Amino acid sequence: MELAFGSEYDAFREEVRTFIKDNWPPADGDVKSQENARTFVLAATERGYMHRNIPKIYGGGEQPSDIAKAEIIREELSKARAPSARIPGNGLVVGTLLEWGTEEQKQRFIPDSLSGDIVWAQGFSEPNAGSDLASLRTKGELSQDGTKWIINGQKIWTTGAHNATHMFMLVRTEPDAPKHSGISYLLIDIRQPGVTVRPLVQMTRQKEFNEVFFDNAETPVDMIVGERGQGWSVTRSTLKSERSGISSMTWSLSMFRDLVKLAKEVELDGLPAIKNPRIREELSAIEGQLMSLTYSTYRATSHDVHGRDIGAFQTMPKVYMTDLAGRISKLARDIVENDFVNMGGERLKWIERFMISLSMSIAGGTSNIQRNIIAERSLGLPRDKNPGVTP
Repeated sequence: MELAFGSEYDAFREEVRTFIKDNWPPADGDVKSQENARTFVLAATERGYMHRNIPKIYGGGEQPSDIAKAEIIREELSKARAPSARIPGNGLVVGTLLEWGTEEQKQRFIPDSLSGDIVWAQGFSEPNAGSDLASLRTKGELSQDGTKWIINGQKIWTTGAHNATHMFMLVRTEPDAPKHSGISYLLIDIRQPGVTVRPLVQMTRQKEFNEVFFDNAETPVDMIVGERGQGWSVTRSTLKSERSGISSMTWSLSMFRDLVKLAKEVELDGLPAIKNPRIREELSAIEGQLMSLTYSTYRATSHDVHGRDIGAFQTMPKVYMTDLAGRISKLARDIVENDFVNMGGERLKWIERFMISLSMSIAGGTSNIQRNIIAERSLGLPRDKNPGVTP
């Protein structure tokens, strides 16, 4: 089996490597500088290496669709630890606007989202609407003069809302409609008196998530994406980007490289941890699982390139990557748990990664719900008539 992209892509890979080598690390050596990262992303976009599927009029690279080239770019950026164009919320909303947005919405929001001048948060989950998202209760009502939406309610587990300028959110605009049909997709500037953002302190001491309260918050009537009551359909575009198989694979590969590096540096019983038989066995098992994800993703990519349906696989990477990330983090925890002398810096980051990995089975759709979706919708298995009842 030929697992490479083919000789026609070798020259392109070398071209990308040369560009990265010439532009990263930056001349001043400051790889943590936001301005240096921004300069790199702009240069990469001009060359067509980033924002490839976005027209130039919106600030994109405007390149022909080629998933193999896109994956080569991701691989080389990851290897060089160069900046990517990914701002989590922004990547989700830009794709949605390209598919569903009006021309005015595209011109107003996409260029500034790509540059980072606008930072988006995702307003989906609520205290009683997580996995059952369609049960959301946040209300959107038209003002009496019909010029704006008035929003009341609460969102929770909102990543990065404390640093965001705007939010794309789901609100219930048709209270008498069936729950999936009564939802609309709105865009709102959250820098206004009617919006309160409260960070949630995690056990890692970080403040990544937030709860957001809306008290007669306002957004113009034309800030609805898609038709009124069509928000559930629009949301599928957003979630499709969130659960991308290639992005999951790239992130997992990077984590595994860091894990191997850790195992070489930390000593167990007077030897590098990587020489410990139990550690080596688990590393081999993880690498096998990672290779399975990698080549399954390549296969799906090949199908996509040739216009073939990838079938049930499209529903699986999120669950698979969640399990894989948990396994990587657990092994790292086992490696560093007795390294008290050097407990800090990179070692401490692995402990934090382990704790964060526990939340991944919930974020972006719980693993149990995702498995039900795979079983029922992809594999055609019957629904459980009595969920929660043990025979």
